[in-house]
Amino acid sequence: MSKYQTLVTILDELRKEAPIQYKKYYPLETDIDKVNQARSQAFIHLFLKVKFGLLTFSERENYITDGTDDGGVDGYFVDYDNEYIYFFQSKFRSNSENFENVNIELDELLKMELDRITKGEANGLNGRKYNAKIQTLITSINDISNKPKWKEVVIILANVKDKHKDKINHLTQFPTEIFNFDKVYDDLVFPVVSGTFFRQSELKITINVNPNTKNNIIDYDVDTEVKECNIRVLFVPTVEIAKILYKYKNSILRFNPRSYLDLAGGSVNANIYSSITQIPTNEFALFNNGITMLSDKTYYSDRTGRKREAEIIVTNPQIINGGQTAFTLSRIYEENLNTDRDMEVFSNKEVLLKIITFEDDVETKINEENKLKLIEAISKATNDQTPITDADRTSNDKIQIEIQENIFKKFGCFYERKRGEFGDGLRSKYIDRSKVIDREVFIRISYAINGNPGQARRVGSRFLFKKRNFNVTLPDVQSIDKYFFGYKVLEYLNNIQKAFDREHKNKFGQAQYGSALRYGKIAVVAVVSNRYKEGSDKSDFDEAIIELTNNVLASWRDFEEYIQNIQRNGIYFIRYRDPETNIETIELNYDNYYKSNSIVVDLNSFFGL
Repeated sequence: MSKYQTLVTILDELRKEAPIQYKKYYPLETDIDKVNQARSQAFIHLFLKVKFGLLTFSERENYITDGTDDGGVDGYFVDYDNEYIYFFQSKFRSNSENFENVNIELDELLKMELDRITKGEANGLNGRKYNAKIQTLITSINDISNKPKWKEVVIILANVKDKHKDKINHLTQFPTEIFNFDKVYDDLVFPVVSGTFFRQSELKITINVNPNTKNNIIDYDVDTEVKECNIRVLFVPTVEIAKILYKYKNSILRFNPRSYLDLAGGSVNANIYSSITQIPTNEFALFNNGITMLSDKTYYSDRTGRKREAEIIVTNPQIINGGQTAFTLSRIYEENLNTDRDMEVFSNKEVLLKIITFEDDVETKINEENKLKLIEAISKATNDQTPITDADRTSNDKIQIEIQENIFKKFGCFYERKRGEFGDGLRSKYIDRSKVIDREVFIRISYAINGNPGQARRVGSRFLFKKRNFNVTLPDVQSIDKYFFGYKVLEYLNNIQKAFDREHKNKFGQAQYGSALRYGKIAVVAVVSNRYKEGSDKSDFDEAIIELTNNVLASWRDFEEYIQNIQRNGIYFIRYRDPETNIETIELNYDNYYKSNSIVVDLNSFFGL
């Protein structure tokens, strides 16, 4: 369950992206020192991928400077869009204890010769010429025409002692941002697994404007309970939407009830697909309902110096409706890209885009919680025409987000609020399926632990995720340890059951455990989890699961004998006595018993919950 191990797996997969000629990324696995050196460089690759959206190995490798005569700079990035230059100092540690506890020494920061590099000095303090990549950096800085407007930032990928943090800016001579182990896990590891790593602050969309159309955009303000917001409605080229979703995926679907991979798991909309690929004219604009996008700021101008073109800049865009349309367009774009076909199928085809802008200012700064409520309401209203489940609708609720954050922070696992949201991580082999927590199973387990084992087994997903039932089905985040423990207990029970799969006469281990594994797993989880002491040492977590579960299972046949003799359970255990032989038989209905309300009383009585 180690977050560090997930980080190492990600770094090793990033190393595998290197072409075979980059031998430094493919050392012998027995050469631990060289493996860690390769992971150290992959660490910078991870940062460049997550923070700047550099998706290919080759474009990232251009910015890795670590090596001989690097002037103490391990890597850099020149952000021409936002006019920033970033310098990296990185320290990857070879085990979790050191990665999370060992601090970077100030001497390491003093080795950064940023003053000389930014002033164009070709040689280092040692008199030797800087390496080729530092020379490229110096050339890039020299080529910037409006340099006084630019800002330099030092990124430290390492832990820094609290008492030294105030000295960092002085030592580096530039503003500094520190990525300690927690920030690495939260801001690099989780985003790259969930596919939300690219959050470009401004997204530019080029829009064709018909010169014969005087009013090519509708622009009006709407007053809401939260604050006034602006709505712009216009037609945009379908290829622009296709490129946006292809590149940004989950990063642009944060407020959408569905993830990119969930959309991919469904069928491509045949009507959308054919109206783009089969019809040369613009019927698509008539057939499609369009896309709704949120924005923090929106700028539009048709004075671009280019004939028949306008430009719109959308800050922090999020698609909350029309995800199926956007996905289908992105799939067509990807198909053409992968087969080296041109994008002629998109020519002269437009889609209706509605941009809702919540622009903050000092006087009318919007409360974030109220803003999220309004976004949720808009999302619900605009998605009513498509089949969205209750579980999907609640995926962006505050408590769901808190569950996800807490499970990752405490246990390094990934609670799947949205179906398929960790598809990128699974496909890239950054994580395996065991790291992903199924939302319905987790909520069902939590409901059982909170005193409703029968109902937890009986009710459907719709009940569990219905808004009005949240106060009883959704867990208290403060008890997340117990709920997660229960989830892992269920996994352990499933593994025990698998061990009996080949025993045809004892398939569910009934000889050992009665109906515990066939019908009673939720009840077993409730008993075991309520014996778990919250706050226990995490290193004993797995041992506690095994020990407590085995102890409870050892008593389960006795428990089932006990419940058969309780009068109110007669409807589940019907007794017959043969008048000729006087032999009593019992018709056992454990399936319905373990769905009943009686079970919680019986568990309390027998196990003393």
